This record gives sequence, C-alpha cells and structure tokens, in this order.
Amino acid sequence: MEHTEFGRTLRRLRDHVAPDTVGVVAGSRRRAAGLRREELAALAGISADYLTRLEQGRATSPSAQVVEALARSLRVADAERELLFRLAGHAAPGADVVPSRIPPSVQRLLDRLSDTPVAVLDAAGTILTANGPYDALMGPVGALRGHERNTTWRHLVGPGSRAVHSDAEQRAFEASVVAELRLTVARYPLDRGLRQLVRDLRAASERFVELWDTGDTAPPQSSGRRKVVEHPAVGRIALDCDTLRIATDDLTVLAYTAEPGSADAERLALAVVLGTQSLVG
Repeated sequence: MEHTEFGRTLRRLRDHVAPDTVGVVAGSRRRAAGLRREELAALAGISADYLTRLEQGRATSPSAQVVEALARSLRVADAERELLFRLAGHAAPGADVVPSRIPPSVQRLLDRLSDTPVAVLDAAGTILTANGPYDALMGPVGALRGHERNTTWRHLVGPGSRAVHSDAEQRAFEASVVAELRLTVARYPLDRGLRQLVRDLRAASERFVELWDTGDTAPPQSSGRRKVVEHPAVGRIALDCDTLRIATDDLTVLAYTAEPGSADAERLALAVVLGTQSLVG
C-alpha cells in the first residue's frame, strides 16, 4: 500500500510542476501542463522506464538517493520531501549523510543565473543539478547515471570531461579530487553510499588506489580558476570557473563565465544557443 501511494504521490507532484519552474524548456506543441516522465527522469538521473515502474507500483524499493533526487528535481517543500521518504520506507537523511538537498535560497540563486553555465555538486563531488547552459557547454547531465555524476569517478574511471588539461594539470586535478573525497569521508563516516563509492573506485582504478593510499589532504584551492573547454561544435573556449561554497549545506556551486565582448564570450554564447536548440528539438 505504501509503495502504491508513493507512486500516486509522485505522479501527482509531477503533474503539478510547470516545466519552466524546474528549468525545462517546453516546446510549442506541448499538451501536458506538468512534467513528462522522461523530463523528470533526466532531471533526477534515472531512466524513464524506472520512473514509470515507480509510478505504477511495479518498482517498490527506491533507494534513498533516488527519492532525494526526485524530491530535488520536483523542488518540493520540506513536508512533501519527508512524505516521499516515508512512503518509500526511508527516514529523511540526517546529519551523518552527505547533504544532497538544494535549499530554496540556493535554488533562487541558480534561477537568477539562468543564462550562465552553473552546476551544483555535493561534498562528494557528485553533480546534483545543472542548468541548460551548463548542459550545452559540458554535455547533458541528465544522461549521466549513478557514479557517472561523480567527479572522481568520471575522471579516474570514466571518460573525463570537456575540460582540457595538460598531463601535469590532469595529475594534479586527480590528486585534488581524491584528497577532497577523503576529507568528505572523514566528515561523513557513516554514509553507506559514500563508502560504496570508495569501494567501487578502489576496485575500478589503480590510480585512485595510488592516490587514496598516500593519505594526502586537499591543498587550498582558489575560488576562481581559468579553464579551457573543448566544445564539439564551437571548439575551445577559455573560461573563468568560479567556485562558491555553501558551507551550511556542504554544497559547491560552479559557474562558468567569459570576459564580456571577447571571442570566448561569443563562442560560449553560441555553444549555449546550439545546446538549447538541441534540447528543445
């Protein structure tokens, strides 16, 4: 009964969320007022088939991570978030779990940066959400599943990103993200999902084992740094990547900008336009 009610509640919430309120670009021939299943699934980082089974009660054991991703994607209030967790058979995450909730104040900040490539990461380096310009610049986050959203996994096991690094820069970056992950594990030693990520990384990457076993802590990082992105349609774009730490929620906001009037600003604008057109299409 509870799992059936979870599906009904999820469907009700999805039907009452206007696409533009969660950053989804709606086409002109749209009929439904709420979110389509595939749209919510992409926002939450799960498959549309799995979302369908959840709503129909054929999948009855969503993980706490999936419930959190759905609640975050739907931008529900705290009471509805707690209801979703309860109906799924979970308690809402406590202080011993890496926070993945995006508070309304941070969401308002993201909404005001709607023309700037922006992504929000949790303390483990996992992308929680990204806006349309970020998808256009770095590739669609909605296509990433599970560990693929994690920075350490993507660079040590997966295909990396569109950011261009020299060999020395790449090695320094790898050491930095592993050290940051170690500090996060120290802050949240009871987080089972975090411990599983570390186990999976150790099994999949010799480079991770090498870096993890050094025990190094993360070096201080500047709040802003230069990054070159290799975009498949417009070529290389030199950007400023600024990092905003949300200490109270242990979140990181990444924002990419270019010098106004520069050739890089023109290339960034073109990349965003091309990416938005492909998303709408």
